Amino acid sequence: MKPTLIIGGGIVGLFTAYFLQKEGVEVTLIDRTDLKDNCSTGNAGMIVPSHIIPLAAPGMITKGISWMFSSKSPFYIHPRLDLKLAQWCLLFFKAATPGQVSKAIPYLKNISLLSKALYQEFRQEHPESSIALVEKGLLMAYQTEAMEKEEVEFAHLARKYGLEAEILMTEDLKRIEPKLNLKARGAVLFPGDAHLDPGALYSFLKSYLEKKGVKFLTETQVLGFEKGGTKVVAVLTDKGKMETEKILLCGGSWSGELARMLNFSLPMMGGKGYSFIQKNQPEIQQATILTEQKVAVSPYGETVRFGGTMEIAGTNQSINKNRVKGIFEAINRYYPDFQATFPEDNQIWKGLRPCSPDGLPYIGFAPGYSNVLVGSGHSMMGISLAPGTGKILAELHQQKDTSMEIKGFEVGRYN
Repeated sequence: MKPTLIIGGGIVGLFTAYFLQKEGVEVTLIDRTDLKDNCSTGNAGMIVPSHIIPLAAPGMITKGISWMFSSKSPFYIHPRLDLKLAQWCLLFFKAATPGQVSKAIPYLKNISLLSKALYQEFRQEHPESSIALVEKGLLMAYQTEAMEKEEVEFAHLARKYGLEAEILMTEDLKRIEPKLNLKARGAVLFPGDAHLDPGALYSFLKSYLEKKGVKFLTETQVLGFEKGGTKVVAVLTDKGKMETEKILLCGGSWSGELARMLNFSLPMMGGKGYSFIQKNQPEIQQATILTEQKVAVSPYGETVRFGGTMEIAGTNQSINKNRVKGIFEAINRYYPDFQATFPEDNQIWKGLRPCSPDGLPYIGFAPGYSNVLVGSGHSMMGISLAPGTGKILAELHQQKDTSMEIKGFEVGRYN
């Protein structure tokens, strides 16, 4: 029997391999890198059923235009002559309507809740893992009246869709952060959210899969595909030809290029994010998003990770120091007591989040193929949605009913 090939060794690829090997499927995973550092290892590690609004929301157009003039802003599209970028921006603009957002919400909510339940199950099945799933919720802290209005409105919307949301005043924040001053007008707490250490999760999962017989072909470039009718029969790589039964494209920001080789359209741009770790002193205890600056704060006891920015950058992986300064300057704006030190170059992590124009991932069969599946386009929600995506892809691979309705994630929606 020929193996199933997964192209892409990020967290979505690993969870897909995890659920396939549970079904007894022989899996080989191919990745263009050495898998030591990728988009899945240095992000904020947040599991966020509260994030039911896609990136392409009506307010993002107005904000995005104003943010375009600041290289330290939370969302930044570097103006450049690039047809692919222009097409993506047009599709983003078309998707940023109240009607499209309403259609997206149930899909994002359901896959988020599925993923969270699978994380809880994963922790029970693997008590030896050191992923440290912290279920203390997520705090959305704000300093301005405008952001307060936005976050409180969102809290009411979340409640309408059955999610728990607590609106907190300044005095409530002292109870949540007793060891330092959180300078905020107020906050919304989503108790159903959680966070974990993404690097520890990735490392454990990769090691576990290797023990279970999943083969990893690293530093291997995919050059093309050999097709026969509605099937891909082999993947052509710089290390030779690999025959296959089925393939799964989980290539993150590079998935669009893989799709082009298979003659279908998968609009995708890399949304570059940055993060760095600091000694947690005085100790921040609560996972938080500093909403005006869109900076994520993930505490892990003695250390804390600060991350953020969405820089639409294609597949450009250079470090833009101004983006990092934007994150750094937010720290003392919200935590005036915190002892922050600007990170050295080798302490700055960067990753390309695969962004679809409408903010919904692509999950399902590729158009025109009976043995090609896609799991990509999760934007900044890769860790949050990876188990649910992997489970759904394994179900489709095994011709089983899926755990949820996936029409909104249709792979061929731009063909």
